[in-house]
Amino acid sequence: MANGHDDDTTRQGRIAAVVIAAAGVLAMLAPWIVAQMGLAPKYEILMYLVSMAAFIWSLVVTLKIWQKTRQ
Repeated sequence: MANGHDDDTTRQGRIAAVVIAAAGVLAMLAPWIVAQMGLAPKYEILMYLVSMAAFIWSLVVTLKIWQKTRQ
């Protein structure tokens, strides 16, 4: 298309948005999940690391989308 947007770019943007939202919810609920399930604190840290990885992945995807649409 003329402005650099296509179905694939739109789909990637939506996936990135869902991953960002899910990572945020996981990071906020990690202490509650660990407390409710009676897990060791190391699992809370694991959830934080998964959230951080999801945020970084989303940042990379978002930057690629931004570069693609600027051409």
